[in-house]
Amino acid sequence: MKVCMSLRTRGADEGGFSLIEMMIVMVIIGIATAAISLGIAPDPAQELRRDAHELVQRFAVAQNEVRVDGRVIAWQADSDGYRFARDTWQAVPGSAIPAVSTLGALDTFARDDVLGPRTWRVEPVEVVPAGAVLLTSEPIGVTWQLVLRHGGATVTVLRDAAGGYEVQ
Repeated sequence: MKVCMSLRTRGADEGGFSLIEMMIVMVIIGIATAAISLGIAPDPAQELRRDAHELVQRFAVAQNEVRVDGRVIAWQADSDGYRFARDTWQAVPGSAIPAVSTLGALDTFARDDVLGPRTWRVEPVEVVPAGAVLLTSEPIGVTWQLVLRHGGATVTVLRDAAGGYEVQ
């Protein structure tokens, strides 16, 4: 009985890459991809738009909170960020956008994940009109719009009378 054992060796006509060669190529591709992604600066208009969409969601939550609790919530913004505050608010007569004054201590939702104070993704942001926005428990409300500006980017947040929000 004859036992034949042969070891197969890689011949000159066989093609393919070794595992080491494949790993080196993958590392080079990874480094190139990282370099390209780090070189791309974020678009301020896109970041402002993301802020506006988040703000619309927070307005809806605040509006629901007002309907449950019954107390008015005011939204106030500056160039660095914005905050919601709850207390007893009074509209100042004769103002197109209600400038408001408080009658007691404010609840600024400091521990609330949704309504807590926020900073803008891109700063500074100009908010027009600059006054506070009051969210009341009225089922039919006043329509309004906010314009957010940063550099050359502008995003508008609209609220209709039924309480729906739209970002343009």
